[in-house]
Amino acid sequence: MILFFPLPVQAQPQLERIPLTLELLQERLHNPILREGNLTVDLRQMTIDLRPENASFSDEFYQILRKELQKAGAKSLGLDLSNSLIQGDFIGSDLGIRTTIYSQAISPTFSPTEQEQIEGLRSVCLESLGMSLPSSRDCRSLLRSQANLSSDISVFRGTLTMQQTRFNGAVQFANTFFLQPIDAQGAIFNQAVNLAETRFSRPINFNGTTFRREVQLGSSIFFDKADFKQAQFQEAAYFQDCIFEDSTNFTQATFRQLGKFSRARWRKNADFSQIRFAGQTQFTRSSFNQFLLFTDTTFEQAVTFREASFQLPVTLRSASILNLADFSDANFAQSAYLNVSGLGFNSNQAKILGNPGEIGKVLVVSGLQGNQNVLRNLVQNFRSLQQIADINQLEYTKQQLHLIELSRQLFGTNINSVSAARLIDLGFSTAQVQAIIEYRQEEPFRNRSELLALPDIDFETYIQVSDRIIVSKPLLLGGWLLTAWSWLALSLLLLLSGYGTQVWLVFGVGIIAIAFFGLIYWLIDRFRRLHPVAIIPNSYETCWILGSFCIFNLIGLLAIFRNSEQPWLTLTCLLIIILPIPITLITQLYKIGRFHNQMDISYFTEDGTLRQLRLLIGRLPVIPRNQSFRDRYMPILWDRRWNWLNYYDFSLNNLLRLGFNDIRLRDEYLPGIISSLAWYQWSLGVLYITLLLWTLSRTIPGLNLLIYLK
Repeated sequence: MILFFPLPVQAQPQLERIPLTLELLQERLHNPILREGNLTVDLRQMTIDLRPENASFSDEFYQILRKELQKAGAKSLGLDLSNSLIQGDFIGSDLGIRTTIYSQAISPTFSPTEQEQIEGLRSVCLESLGMSLPSSRDCRSLLRSQANLSSDISVFRGTLTMQQTRFNGAVQFANTFFLQPIDAQGAIFNQAVNLAETRFSRPINFNGTTFRREVQLGSSIFFDKADFKQAQFQEAAYFQDCIFEDSTNFTQATFRQLGKFSRARWRKNADFSQIRFAGQTQFTRSSFNQFLLFTDTTFEQAVTFREASFQLPVTLRSASILNLADFSDANFAQSAYLNVSGLGFNSNQAKILGNPGEIGKVLVVSGLQGNQNVLRNLVQNFRSLQQIADINQLEYTKQQLHLIELSRQLFGTNINSVSAARLIDLGFSTAQVQAIIEYRQEEPFRNRSELLALPDIDFETYIQVSDRIIVSKPLLLGGWLLTAWSWLALSLLLLLSGYGTQVWLVFGVGIIAIAFFGLIYWLIDRFRRLHPVAIIPNSYETCWILGSFCIFNLIGLLAIFRNSEQPWLTLTCLLIIILPIPITLITQLYKIGRFHNQMDISYFTEDGTLRQLRLLIGRLPVIPRNQSFRDRYMPILWDRRWNWLNYYDFSLNNLLRLGFNDIRLRDEYLPGIISSLAWYQWSLGVLYITLLLWTLSRTIPGLNLLIYLK
């Protein structure tokens, strides 16, 4: 019988650190090592005791080390503390050279290159002061006429390496200018870290660093890349008023308490992907000039972007908001928006705040598939806040995405049924086409992303063809016609009313239609023939009708171009509706001529018994044949100077069911073409009234809420 005993787990080897003595320190200072081309004081894997009870050693340590690090020379001397244990407070700012940022007072100890770096700090400070932005003590001192002690800054000339270093006491580098890179990968700071008003001229690396107490980086300037990947901030982290001149990486970091980035400025990309913010996060009044990434990031407490400024898109793809996200008074440039595709957001537990009527316009998802629940929760969020405009904007966004899907179903290429030749035309290579055919013979594709599972298809090819392919069952003729009808109806609703979100757009469309038909009615009624007896309007009436037509069209165009996202498409759609049939009818009317009785009497009649503003919902465009109606309705008067208003009144009655007089067509000696034209506008009026009432119901807050509550 064989007995199995668990093998002992091999313990991790413990680092054997050497206690640092003054003699050993002197030896290492006189024998620096060459690290990445730089001379460096080797204090790796040591125990450095700087506690108060060891004050004599601590004082000597700073004096000796400072003397060597501050020596003038072409090559600066770096410091390597990797894998060391620092006991007691580490006052790193005492190791730098005190100088001013005034060019005429910079210490001659620095080389020309180092002086140029310090001058770079001066230019950034002056820019901050010119933009009236918060600045540090040394920057504010530039407002004075001459240098003074308050403008001094500690300059650390060499590289600083702290890989896997453990600091048991506080670390102090406040108001320090680092001219060379800092590498603190995997370092552990057990007490507070003060890097306030610090300047980093070269890249800094804090990958995997653990900050177990408060971190102060307020008013610091990062001239090069700042890397905090997988860093752990176990207490509050303060980055307020910081300036990041290059890209910043906080990927996979953890903020257990407050993360404060208020009034910070990012010149390049800021990557906060896959971060867990367990405490409150503040980006109040921050400025982002490039992309801001929060992909797969979790906000467990409130995150604030009040008065922040965004120049390019903000990615919240697959992020999770569990409490509150506040974008109140945030400024989004024309090219900026919030990508909330796959956003984890429960409107019953969390809220997204923003300026009413504005925040909904900047919320964007990449597609309808996979984002239905996101849009539903966002709508519920704004409904609870009674922000009707934002609800409508999200509904408009949803329907735009639905239109894109319908377009792909109608005109896209179905990857499950398309021929090999068509696949090659789309941009696939012969080998890729063969792989697609072999795959779909075994089982059909269920979504487009499955193409990436094929070894022959690269991501670049997928991006190139993804917008032109679909994955669905082939449509039969009946299904295709139903889809085409849905596509047409949805296109009209989006173009003519913003899917019920733009009432002024609907009014603009109506004004142009009313003006056009009013001009047409005036033309066919007043310009009938030239021979043998001319029946034409006078010049006074012609000027008024043409002038008013231009004014009405100008008003309508202004409404369309101010409220439509695609004004030219909206205008084209409107012209397709109102132009072809009326122009065809008018052309036919003048082609065949008019030969009937009562040629010198208007085709239009008005109710002579009453003159008032009327709502004519049930009105039809032609009077009945009953003799009592003929006695009641009298022809409009041609010889009045205001006669041209009657034609607009009739057009208004036909389209909007509203008018000052009940004007209709007569029933005797009326050419059928004129009757057809009136009935065509009347039919359009039924659709227009429906569209207008639907849009009003979605844009009037009280009525909208009443509908939703029901």
